Amino acid sequence: MTQTAVYNDYNHPQPGATSTLTLDEEVSREISKNGIKRPKGYTVSYHANPEVEKMHFGPKHPMKPWRLTLTNKIVLAYGMHEAMDVYIPRPATFQELTEYHKEDYIEFLSRVTPKDKLDLEGKGILPYNMGDDCPVFDGLYEYCSLYSGASLDAARKLTNNQSDIAINWSGGLHHAKKAEASGFCYTNDIVLAILQLLLYHPRVLYIDLDVHHGDGVEQAFWSTDRVMTLSLHKYDRATFFPGTGGSDDTGPKNNANPGAHHSINVPLHDGIDDESYVQLFKDVVGPCIETYQPTAVVIQCGGDSLGGDRLGCFNINIRAHGSCVGYAKNLGLPLLVVGGGGYTPRNVARLWAHETSVCLGTELHPSLPSHTPFIEHFAPDKSLYPDLSQTGRYDNKNSDKYLRDIVASVREQLRYVEGNPSVQLQHVPPDLGVVREEVEREIEEERGRKDFGRRRRERGAGMRGEYAH
Repeated sequence: MTQTAVYNDYNHPQPGATSTLTLDEEVSREISKNGIKRPKGYTVSYHANPEVEKMHFGPKHPMKPWRLTLTNKIVLAYGMHEAMDVYIPRPATFQELTEYHKEDYIEFLSRVTPKDKLDLEGKGILPYNMGDDCPVFDGLYEYCSLYSGASLDAARKLTNNQSDIAINWSGGLHHAKKAEASGFCYTNDIVLAILQLLLYHPRVLYIDLDVHHGDGVEQAFWSTDRVMTLSLHKYDRATFFPGTGGSDDTGPKNNANPGAHHSINVPLHDGIDDESYVQLFKDVVGPCIETYQPTAVVIQCGGDSLGGDRLGCFNINIRAHGSCVGYAKNLGLPLLVVGGGGYTPRNVARLWAHETSVCLGTELHPSLPSHTPFIEHFAPDKSLYPDLSQTGRYDNKNSDKYLRDIVASVREQLRYVEGNPSVQLQHVPPDLGVVREEVEREIEEERGRKDFGRRRRERGAGMRGEYAH
């Protein structure tokens, strides 16, 4: 009777064949092919906590944190992580979140559960603007802490001179207000990060590329000249969320208010294309830089301004969107780059991977690496740069005259802005870095107290850990 062996000798495949080292080899090839290396003269940091990718708003909700998984997989597949300082940031603490948000609101977020939501809805009471747009889901508070903590960590790396460009694609949730959720946003990580930057920078310019108006950030800094907000967005007060951001929304109407004229809004119609958008961006941002002279810049890179977005209405391609980030990078100022909207996950991932390469000064090969996980989601072309301008194309309703009038309006508004605003009379927020250090010090002190108590019980009767009675 023939016996079958119960084991086989393991023959390790040679390099280049299927093996556990193949992925490393493939990534190394991509690094070489794309010339990916650490930038000369500046440092880029990448802030990503994988726990935030696991969150789920619900099966029918357009916000998909899974887009962050796709983004990070592309970044890793090209090998861009080798050219950056990569951090896994800790969650923001309750105290850090309440540096801007009201304590009762953050307390609510920390304890509310989906069951509580059902009970409150039954009573006809659902506070803080929670609902279909801003659902209560398992892990909600952790989600807020994670994406906010990443933006705070990125801001600290800038203020500590550990980084010149800091990226957090999980951030950019620009609609959240001081005491309520709004537009899929719960805590405003951008505001928290800017407060951190203001401890070291007299003036911060905030630029918003989302198709929706950056109303939450504008509202937070409405009455200060320490922050200038600039938002390019689709505007229709009656039919397009959030219905704010008209050209006449320039800040407080009282010229004695420091924030007067410091809110710059660029309201657009459907269908703007690459050439018009990029030129408009330069024509508006340039004068803002020249007049306001910021010492740091924050740019929100909402991907819903791309063509073919589930909730968008522009005809912009990935490279055009990225050229705006490139323009901000070339200003040579400390730069915080955050995500935002974007509801066609595969295109958002392509965009943010491309804009990561822009920050690194690297030109990527247009074909996605064959070893990219989930590459089937990018079919049929499997390209980093598909033509999005023809995907669900909108007629361009932004005439040349309309765009020229916008630029003229912005330039007129800037005539009333005094450069180099005084910082002496402005409220200086507490150092969130100090908050972080205090939290970490408390943890160490607690460990020390436990250790000290143990040592007091030890009488040196021979060796440490041996208790005397």
